[in-house]
Amino acid sequence: MARLSILLFLATTVLAVCALISCLSAEEDQVRGLPRVVWVPLILFVPLVGSVAWFLAGRPVAVAGRRERPRPVAPDDDPEFLKSIDERSRREDAELFRRWEQDLRRREDDLRRREDDPREDDRPEV
Repeated sequence: MARLSILLFLATTVLAVCALISCLSAEEDQVRGLPRVVWVPLILFVPLVGSVAWFLAGRPVAVAGRRERPRPVAPDDDPEFLKSIDERSRREDAELFRRWEQDLRRREDDLRRREDDPREDDRPEV
């Protein structure tokens, strides 16, 4: 008899936990019957009746042909996000290359000026 009561307690607890998770994860506008703030205490305080009532009368029903909102796509699965990263990387690379070229030109100009216009302090002392 004790085993049966433990089994019934565990089954009721699992049913209540499943009903609570289902209730809390349902969209607010899709909850039927009562508002969510009534369903949660009903499931918690009267687990067997509340859970069964939730699954029969409160849970959202999937309607065939109804368009669901698109789920968010992970960044590595979103082609637009990957494209924007690629474009940004190309822009950054182009800007870095442009700065390197400017720096190289500046250094080359400095070297040419030094070769064309030797200063007196650059001459070796005799």
